Parts: sequence; structure tokens; C-alpha cells
Amino acid sequence: MGFSLVDRWLSAADNARRTLAGASVASRPCPQPGGAPPVPALGEAEKRLSGALMRVNHVGEVCAQALYHAQALATRDPALRRHFERAARDETDHLAWTQQRLRELGSRTSLLNPLWYAGAFGIGWLAGRSSDALSLGFVVETERQVEHHLQGHLERLPAGDLASQAIVQKMKEDEALHAAQAEQAGAVPLPRPLRWAMRAAAKVMTGTAHYV
Repeated sequence: MGFSLVDRWLSAADNARRTLAGASVASRPCPQPGGAPPVPALGEAEKRLSGALMRVNHVGEVCAQALYHAQALATRDPALRRHFERAARDETDHLAWTQQRLRELGSRTSLLNPLWYAGAFGIGWLAGRSSDALSLGFVVETERQVEHHLQGHLERLPAGDLASQAIVQKMKEDEALHAAQAEQAGAVPLPRPLRWAMRAAAKVMTGTAHYV
């Protein structure tokens, strides 16, 4: 038996609670560096840089939870709802991994996570209510931007922070897969002005989350 709309809203509210409370649990083991030689412990400046970058990545996963759960609520297609829910489970792993790494680095999550979550949920809901094809197109554009952003972080992370690099690399692979799956499911390209607006909003978010 399928869940009612009220049940799905309650589930979405519970997901928001768990996401913002830091109670997400990964279903997959946290990625680990493979076969790398031992490296010296990170210095304080390196820890601060890694912490800031991983905080930004954690914010991205907070937003991904909100986006996918809002899109799952908005669609009337049960198969597409399951598609969004599966992607959200992958993002739950990312959320737990980045939070764990922040603790290891002695850093913290963004103080503005409730704001990021609410904004992303609203955007996901509007995209989902517009049309399924446009909602999937939003996934493709979002994941491509995130993939590009994660590649930049791989280049900026301290050379000795192999633990963070392993997490970011796996996240990047998952995001590329999500984009490909959305394309296969029937995504349509977003209008260019909307893509520009998304990039501008992402720049503001990542710039703020680096510090706050």
C-alpha cells in the first residue's frame, strides 16, 4: 500500500529534523584512502582549510536532502518519486560522511543550515510542481554544478588530507551518476537565465558557508 500525501509530508518533516539535528546515518562505509603511504598530521592552517571546504560540502548535502525530498513530494509519478528517494539516500551517505569528517577535523557545520534547507526545499518544490521533465532538468544542472564544485575542492584540499579527498572523490562520482540517471529519466535542459541564476545563488551559498 502506498503512503498518503500526509504520510509523505510527515516523512519529509522528519527528514528535515534529522538532517538539521545531525542525526543522519550512512548506509555505506565512509570512503577511505586506498594504498596511500602514511602522511604527516595536518597542520592547524591545513585543518582550517579542510574544515571550511568540508563545511561547504556538508551544506551542499543539506540542500540536496531538501531538494530531493521536496521533488519527491511534488511529483505525481510514483516511479519518479522512488527515483528521487533513491538519490536522497545516496545524499544521506554524503551528509553523514562530511559531518563525520568535520568532527575529525575539529570543525563544525554551518550555522545557517536551517536557512539553506528551507530555501532548497522551496526551490525543489517549485521545480517539482512545474513539470517532471523540468524537475529532472533541475537535477541535471544542479548535479553538474556540484560535480564541478567538488572537482575544485579536490584541487584545493591540502595534499596530506587524503581522508577528505577520498570522501569528495566518491561524492563527485555519485553526483555524476545522479545527473546521468536524471537525463535517462527524461530531463529537459533548463533555460540559460535559470542556469545562470542557479550558479549565482550557489556562489553566494558556498562563499558564505566557507566562514559561517
